[in-house]
Amino acid sequence: MNQGNCLCGAVELKVDESIEKINACHCGICQKWGGGPYLSVVCKGNVQIEGAENISTYSSSEWAERAFCKKCGTHLFYHLHHPSTYYVSVALFKNSHASELSQQVFVDSKPKYYNFVEKTPMLTEQDILKLFK
Repeated sequence: MNQGNCLCGAVELKVDESIEKINACHCGICQKWGGGPYLSVVCKGNVQIEGAENISTYSSSEWAERAFCKKCGTHLFYHLHHPSTYYVSVALFKNSHASELSQQVFVDSKPKYYNFVEKTPMLTEQDILKLFK
């Protein structure tokens, strides 16, 4: 079990999944939400939340919502409704420094002012849309 928390500690998340693999999303919404790519751990299993009363969600599309702590503003997760999948901010976990970048999505929306040196699968917006059809 891996656990992480927001800046102020009002929200704690516990996940069963390994946090060894990180995904980077370069879509415009993620960039606007956090000022850069969204780095997350994919959690398809059980996500346990303590302090849920301190979470606010925003429906960023018909198929997903984004969550943040009401008290400190920390970005907590992106939740895809169907199939229910949580993309939890990797920085919430204390032991995430050894994690590796494993995949990048919406690479066609990535601005030119940053690049990752790791070689990963790189999916475009069209690649992602094909996966959900």
